[in-house]
Amino acid sequence: MALSLELKEGTKESHSAAENTKFVAAFLRGVLNPEEYRKLIANFYFVYSAMEESISSTEDPMVKAIRSEDLERKESLAKDLKYYYGSNWEETIVPTEACNTYVHRIKEVAEQNPYLLIAHHYTRYIGDLSGGQILKEITARVLNPPIGEGLNFYDFPSIPNAKEFKNDYRAALDTLGCDEQQVNALITEANYAFRLNMYMFDEIQGKASQSFLKLLGSYAKQILGELMVSKRFRNDA
Repeated sequence: MALSLELKEGTKESHSAAENTKFVAAFLRGVLNPEEYRKLIANFYFVYSAMEESISSTEDPMVKAIRSEDLERKESLAKDLKYYYGSNWEETIVPTEACNTYVHRIKEVAEQNPYLLIAHHYTRYIGDLSGGQILKEITARVLNPPIGEGLNFYDFPSIPNAKEFKNDYRAALDTLGCDEQQVNALITEANYAFRLNMYMFDEIQGKASQSFLKLLGSYAKQILGELMVSKRFRNDA
């Protein structure tokens, strides 16, 4: 099965779980607390900064093959943060604990197994081009920012046709030539990325729990186990 399909099928449950967190479910119903939204995009700024800096600096050929500057969100988020927090936004925003956990994982992957950045790239950007466009409409309706303000995160001016871009992106994934162990590790990492997002959503509403932290820990152990298997497989080959 092609990697793009493997990722889609392998993350279905996590995707559904993320959409059904209280924060996202309320968001989709048009219930959006302005302060919680400010915290969300502030957290995203730290997450996307870490991801985009890691991806732009890696020499991993698979990561370089799927990188696209047209997707990058750091500058778009900076514009939104200036609107929501004011001109001193950089001195004002602070990452939450969940955000720090997410950023740490991205940096850890970049250092130890950079090809796994693909899982984080896939989880966030494909979501932004898909369901993110629905969230844009809801945010515009509920928060009603002035034209050109507060919604830059969802705008992809260099991608006029999101469907066509996503098709090309999936085709690029399918030509990476990942072996079975790498595919399994990418699926596990993508599921972990969904869980990290869920942890962040729950924390914004003050609902993060120790049980959720244990779940994150179990995913980390699973990832480590699969990477060890992958290394043994390559050494034996």
